[in-house]
Amino acid sequence: MKRILGLTLAAVVVLALLVGSSAALAGSVSPRTGYLHVTKECSEYTLAAGGFCTITSSNLKAIPVGAKVIYKDAAGASGIDTDFVLDAGPGNSAFGHVVLDLTSGFGTVTLDGGTGKFTHFHATAVDVTPSGWPDWAWNGDYSFTPQNDE
Repeated sequence: MKRILGLTLAAVVVLALLVGSSAALAGSVSPRTGYLHVTKECSEYTLAAGGFCTITSSNLKAIPVGAKVIYKDAAGASGIDTDFVLDAGPGNSAFGHVVLDLTSGFGTVTLDGGTGKFTHFHATAVDVTPSGWPDWAWNGDYSFTPQNDE
């Protein structure tokens, strides 16, 4: 009886380990998605290359308040169409592109990968909307693949 009980207990432990490792493996390849809401203020943005805006709120832990959005190129006469880096602290940067009509204040942001926490980060067709100068909002869907990034 002891031997049967010991084998049964060992089988339960092995089964639990197999189920746990399968769940962990499945979790590492399935995307984590959600809705992104970020606000930023641009009082220090000069429309020049290297200009930046500062994140003032974010519903994503990976994008902290105080992070900087640094624009590669200068704005044109009627809009902005440039790559940017979202600098979220040492080793954590997201790579993006913005197209913004300065006349209407509306545009689109795309984020695709980066470093650190943003290696597997993606957000496409994120809406840019004015919130009253110098404030702006980003709203749209995002995903991390694999799931363990945040």
